[in-house]
Amino acid sequence: MSFWGESEGQPRNVVSPDIYAEDFSAAVDFLGTQSFVDRNWIGVLGICGSGSFAISAAKIDPRLNAIATVSMYDMGAAIRNGLRHSATLEQRKQAIAEAAEQRYMEFTGGETKYTSGTVHELNENSTAIEREFYDFYRTPRGEYTPEGSSPKLTTHPTLTSNVKFLNFYPFNDIETISPRPMLFITGVDAHSREFSEDAYKRAAEPKELYIVANAGHVDLYDRVNLIPWDKLASFFHQHLSR
Repeated sequence: MSFWGESEGQPRNVVSPDIYAEDFSAAVDFLGTQSFVDRNWIGVLGICGSGSFAISAAKIDPRLNAIATVSMYDMGAAIRNGLRHSATLEQRKQAIAEAAEQRYMEFTGGETKYTSGTVHELNENSTAIEREFYDFYRTPRGEYTPEGSSPKLTTHPTLTSNVKFLNFYPFNDIETISPRPMLFITGVDAHSREFSEDAYKRAAEPKELYIVANAGHVDLYDRVNLIPWDKLASFFHQHLSR
């Protein structure tokens, strides 16, 4: 995504759902103009937060002909409501107020602040979700630091931009993607399962919700013995072939 990893964009770690969706369309621009690509058969796969960005893109870009998500996070709902609607309205308002005040600080040359993301150490009070993400992002399993970046900023958006997710509703009008097919893959034990189930409920046919046994959320990032390769392959072969 723009602003993250090896992608360009300044300032770094900025939240911009519109640009995240645009990144998918920009990829289609490139692929669809290559001589070896049939532009009528381009699909998209979004993992975690990128699942919701892919849906956002597909709603306004019909060139995405088949849409699959894995361990999808609806980043809008996650920031607005918390997992399983655990956040209160007062907590949301407080976060908005803090971000607004921080804008003054940074506009006048103050230090940039970052928020949320994966914790950097565990203790006896760490939650299961914190431990799950820590095991991926803070260990050699998934730790990756592009040149010129700091590992301490991995997964941490800027405080002032993170509130932009509050205006992000990727599942609104999801039914308009039909008749293009959608596949939602989630782990049976994934803490993010609620988002795939919500998207599936709202989407129009053709659609499928595929639950992976013995899998949590992060498992489907890189556990090659759990990722349903055959399901993904059959989905795209079925819907992206003449």
